[in-house]
Amino acid sequence: MRLIVDENLPFTEAFFGKTAELVFLPGSEIKPADVKDADGLLVRSVTQVNEQLLQASKVKFVGTATIGVDHIDEAWLNTKGIKFVSSPGCNANSVVDYVVASLLWLALEDGFKLKDKVIGVVGVGQVGGRLAARLSQYGCKVLLNDPPRAIKGEKGFLDLHDVLQKADIVCLHTPLTSKGEFATKHLVGVDELALLEGKYLLNAGRGGVVDQQALKNQIKKKTAPWLLLDVFEGEPSLDQELITHCLLATPHIAGYSLEGKSRGTEMLYQAWCMHLGIEPEVTLAELLPVPPVDLLSLDTACGVEEACRRAAHLCYHPLNDSWRLLKALKTNAASAGVYQALRKNYPIRREFSSLKVKAANPEQASALKALGFTLS
Repeated sequence: MRLIVDENLPFTEAFFGKTAELVFLPGSEIKPADVKDADGLLVRSVTQVNEQLLQASKVKFVGTATIGVDHIDEAWLNTKGIKFVSSPGCNANSVVDYVVASLLWLALEDGFKLKDKVIGVVGVGQVGGRLAARLSQYGCKVLLNDPPRAIKGEKGFLDLHDVLQKADIVCLHTPLTSKGEFATKHLVGVDELALLEGKYLLNAGRGGVVDQQALKNQIKKKTAPWLLLDVFEGEPSLDQELITHCLLATPHIAGYSLEGKSRGTEMLYQAWCMHLGIEPEVTLAELLPVPPVDLLSLDTACGVEEACRRAAHLCYHPLNDSWRLLKALKTNAASAGVYQALRKNYPIRREFSSLKVKAANPEQASALKALGFTLS
């Protein structure tokens, strides 16, 4: 068996090495000639998997180590009898960690308490659902928007415009779709952006959910929301003009924790074994290294939000990625190359759950547990 593998997928040799010959390639550069004689293909979001890529191949298994599948032509794969699997939830905790760390930084930077803000979550699936749960347990008021769930009769969801009007901070976590009743392409357009003037907009879902040209027009008129963006329309090309107006700008790495990426690989490995009719022999728990920092002790003088901020930023500080992106863009005019290089050479980052925290009092312990940390 022969597998073509995105070189950025971790632990692929450990998981798949005994089952197939592995050929590693940059995900954005996989071409039809590369997959012609392959039995399977393992990708992330930068590889467009469609008829053009696979029509001349013998591929019978395609796996993406991502939650989103807008880069996959599922309908065409189905007509050809090609087994397709995604990795729902694989990096959801990583994205939630990214958002929480960013919001805690924002609260300190702009001088407010996170619990005092109303937070809107648009798209309440694997990521949005976990984010809403953590923030609610932490004590924030959270407003939810998810039309596909609301139309099924589920309770607790508001109209998008209600959320945009009432929330102080809006977090986008929808997939990117362009067809159907609930299409999300340019979901946040001119009218929606008008409701966000002076508020905070965080997008760690898909760039195309926001009409980027409309957003730039709002910036020119000085009526735009404050921006924290991990995703951009037109990736891998980046709009440098837009990035300079962001409080935080990162190159689509919210889900790039070691656990998040590795969990996706494990899920694909389990599906591959099922495809071959064999039993999995390797687990992620056996492969993950001990975190470089795995214990934090807090004192009673540390306030609850400051305790959470210390723990969050010990695991991950979003400014580091934002600085890396801005620095790289200053020295390299090819934004697509910057985007790809930063993702390819991304430093190891661990999830909140990898850090054991010794709280000084019950209030700290409750808040830390709510945000996903392991209590010592």
